[in-house]
Amino acid sequence: MSRIYSFPPIIDERARVLIAGTAPSVKSLEHGQFYGHPQNFFWRIMYGLFGEKEPGQIEYPAPDPVYENRIAFIQQHGVALWDIIGSCEREGSLDANIKEEIPNDFPGLLAQYPGIRCIAFNGGKAFDTFRKAFGKHPAFAHIAKLKLPSSSPIPTKHMRNLEDRIGAWRVIVPYTEES
Repeated sequence: MSRIYSFPPIIDERARVLIAGTAPSVKSLEHGQFYGHPQNFFWRIMYGLFGEKEPGQIEYPAPDPVYENRIAFIQQHGVALWDIIGSCEREGSLDANIKEEIPNDFPGLLAQYPGIRCIAFNGGKAFDTFRKAFGKHPAFAHIAKLKLPSSSPIPTKHMRNLEDRIGAWRVIVPYTEES
């Protein structure tokens, strides 16, 4: 089993929603990118929420193939990214295999970026790990905390496909809008 490390946060002063995952997958680590596995729904969810459809277009817009452009896209919509777990031991990519986790400094990040109004957790493990590490921390008293279905493409009882996930993730949109 090897120790893996999260990426630095993707955040700037425009950030209003911080999307918190657990830890990078094997593919994400290989590519050096958040949500780097091509089958993960994350980027398609973001473009489904914030992308503009052409007149008559039925499909959601496809994510930009260039990672830096995808980052710029979410940042212009007030979205930031980071993982709850700063480092852990894990075989493979499954959250269930995470052991010996050490959390990232979320209180410190919020102190640096006071515009964050909401932390949206990408799946139950991210939410549960956050609660275990920071559940009673006063830095989060005024922040909305939303447990969202994982962007993993693995179907669940309630999340069968991309459309289901986009529908569930729509709850973050009001937090991204200027107040």
